Amino acid sequence: MGRGRAKAKQQKVARELKYNTHFTDLDALQRELGTSSPGGDHTARDADVDDDDYDEWTGTDR
Repeated sequence: MGRGRAKAKQQKVARELKYNTHFTDLDALQRELGTSSPGGDHTARDADVDDDDYDEWTGTDR
């Protein structure tokens, strides 16, 4: 017993996150991150340029 209050609080937070729309200032975010354009020139493919040190860490080549 005693979980009722905690569960109710969790449900309240979940409900607020689900139904309340939160305004995101994308221009402020862009300025903070220092990007030149909203989409930027970065693609998911650029992230695969073997930047990770996994091979060095494990001592193997993939």
